[in-house]
Amino acid sequence: MESKRWNECPLHGAGMLPDYLVGRRLKRVLASWHLYGTEPRSGPLDVWLIDGEETATHVTTGSEWCLIVQTWLPFEGYAMAEPGRIQVAPADGETPFADHLGATVLAVREETDPDLGRIALEITFGSGRVRCDTWSGDLRLSSE
Repeated sequence: MESKRWNECPLHGAGMLPDYLVGRRLKRVLASWHLYGTEPRSGPLDVWLIDGEETATHVTTGSEWCLIVQTWLPFEGYAMAEPGRIQVAPADGETPFADHLGATVLAVREETDPDLGRIALEITFGSGRVRCDTWSGDLRLSSE
């Protein structure tokens, strides 16, 4: 029987170990939001951290309330008919990452749950920290 990695979601796997972010410079941020009619957009649902090497690190939540971290190119927005649409756009000024554009990642730290896998990722810059976590299955970003 193969042992499970400590940060592995039962449904989505472990994804990437985010240690590769250390030493990389945050160049830009993209995000996806759900839009419905004239209501304000909710989210973000996903964020992509684009570094100086043009690597896109995708951070989102899984259906099992885990936090997924993977290298994945941003997708295009799309219509969902009645439920609205998903918009993908630059989010440089609309997430806690805005204060850290151009900064280098100094450290990363993960939090895990034995049943869910990774549930939080904290990224430390010289200018502060950003915490990515799940809250009732939604992606939550905050500055620390």
